[in-house]
Amino acid sequence: MNIGLTGGIATGKSTVSALLVNKGALLVDADAIAREVMLPGHPVLAAVAEHFGQAVILEDGTLDRKKLGDIVFRDPTQRKALNDITHPAIRKEIRGRMDDLQREHPDKLVVVDIPLLYESGLEHMFERVMVVYAPEHVQLERLMRRNPLTAEEAAARIRSQMDIEEKKRKADIVIDNSGDAEETERQVDRFWLQAGYV
Repeated sequence: MNIGLTGGIATGKSTVSALLVNKGALLVDADAIAREVMLPGHPVLAAVAEHFGQAVILEDGTLDRKKLGDIVFRDPTQRKALNDITHPAIRKEIRGRMDDLQREHPDKLVVVDIPLLYESGLEHMFERVMVVYAPEHVQLERLMRRNPLTAEEAAARIRSQMDIEEKKRKADIVIDNSGDAEETERQVDRFWLQAGYV
């Protein structure tokens, strides 16, 4: 079985994916793949530099994530341009790794962590979609605690994604991560049992 795991920025997807992995699930991390395609020498990074200019590339040839983030979080047209460059390569790699894991471990749950799963229209790739949920005010508070962002910058990042309430409505499975860690773990345990894993 496979599930797509998503949520919003600072809702706690990595917490939930770690809980699932601890139970024996196999993880494909879209963020890790997204970082891989942005390494020096990768054709995707070259295409990003061509579109956004050398200003988004540091002296050592790596991506200046902050500079690129400042551009794409403020301008939906530029965000779409970035997605058009990166998403096809990331999607292909996700599909390949997911298929390999399912073939090699047919008895295991394969979890694919994709922050922008709904925004990218990828729900069709999965048997079920799990959304890690926290209301927007909790996202804002956590994001500002985690990153050195102003309230305005944090809100812009949250609003650059689909509204978390909409994701919650679309989900097959919801893990509400607005409470304490124990409550989140209880919900993951319940899902694990209902899915037939031990």
